[in-house]
Parts: sequence; C-alpha cells; structure tokens
Amino acid sequence: MSEAKPFGISKQLVWEAYKRVKANQGAAGVDSESVEQFERKLKNNLYKIWNRMSSGTYFPAPVRTVAIPKKDGTARKLGIPTVSDRIAQTVVAMYLEPRVEPHSTQTPMGTGRRSRRYKQSKSLAKDVGALTG
Repeated sequence: MSEAKPFGISKQLVWEAYKRVKANQGAAGVDSESVEQFERKLKNNLYKIWNRMSSGTYFPAPVRTVAIPKKDGTARKLGIPTVSDRIAQTVVAMYLEPRVEPHSTQTPMGTGRRSRRYKQSKSLAKDVGALTG
C-alpha cells in the first residue's frame, strides 16, 4: 500500500530540477558538497529531496556567505546554498510558475507585446504541467 504524500511533487520534477542545477554548476554550500560529489549517491540524494519535499519535512541548510568585491572597494555578501537546496529551490520554482503565471501581467513598458521572459516561462509552464499531471 502506497503512503499518500501531502504535496504532489513528482520524482520527474525533482529530476528535471537536478538537471538544471547540474547545467549551472555553481560552488559548494556550507556542506562543501559539489555537484560531482552529490552525483556519487545521486539516486539516494534525489529520493531524499523528493521524499522530504513531498511530505513537507524539507528544511534547507544554512547558506554559505562569500564576500564579493564591488568596484568601489566595498564588498557585498553572496549566499551560496547547498546543491540539495538549489535543487529544492528549482523544484519550487518549476512547481509554482505554471500556477502563478496565468495571474501575472508581465508586459514591457512602452509596448503591448509580451516580454521574451514571459514567453519562455509560458513554454516552461507547458513542460512542467506535463510533468506534474
């Protein structure tokens, strides 16, 4: 008998989010785990993300802070989440975007045409809609 999960997040959606995070690479978070290290136990790691997100028990790790120098000599802080948290954030964005976009009115100022980003997000919404049923 299958246990019902309170949040309808598909494993396919987690897989698609992982592929996007992998394509972006990025630095390791506070756990010092790179994308390559995450992949060593890929199936288990993705399952843990899916299971925790779909059951409502996912909690992100602290964010690693790095100082980025600015042109004026000061620094700004940049937060670097863990690979797992970047995947989870991408899942949330992919899950919510098709549900929020229909209610959004994004048009560039001065034109009646929709922005390129809006058109791209509509295409993404179709893809995610097919994945989440």
